[in-house]
Amino acid sequence: MDLRDAAAGDIPAITAIYSHHVRHGTGTFEETPPTETAMAARIAKVQAAGCAWLVAVDEAGLVLGYGYFAPFRERSAYRFTAEDSIYVRDDIRGQGVGKALVAALLDRAEARGFRQMIAVIGDSENIGSIGLHLSLGFRKIGVLKAVGMKFGRWVDVVQMQKSLGEGERSLPG
Repeated sequence: MDLRDAAAGDIPAITAIYSHHVRHGTGTFEETPPTETAMAARIAKVQAAGCAWLVAVDEAGLVLGYGYFAPFRERSAYRFTAEDSIYVRDDIRGQGVGKALVAALLDRAEARGFRQMIAVIGDSENIGSIGLHLSLGFRKIGVLKAVGMKFGRWVDVVQMQKSLGEGERSLPG
């Protein structure tokens, strides 16, 4: 497996992976899959902000999953806090792709000067994503109960956080 920055040729695979999660999962609260054009715009926005959008590819170049980090919120006081997002092809979940993506995103975000990474995980039953983040040093900071409605049921959001670099121990230079 190789990790690299997402490129235009990856958009169909990225869109297909995300569309599957939109249609069948509670990790995202979107209910209508975005088009390839909309996904390309999302990627461009993240990359234009100087953040990373990575893909994991196999030896044949097929996209196994993707992940990105972006500013947590737009207000200036949040400028040292990022949020990660990870989606892996359903047929290969649990094989380390997501963990490799998150680890690489943490490195990239820290190198960019971010001090905190937030994970906003759809569904408190999403033990794969929760466990992956725990294994990389995130801590659970809260659960928003029943804030989403998907597939005819209420869905929680789990919030997790990890300090990067100096974290809150010093002020950025």
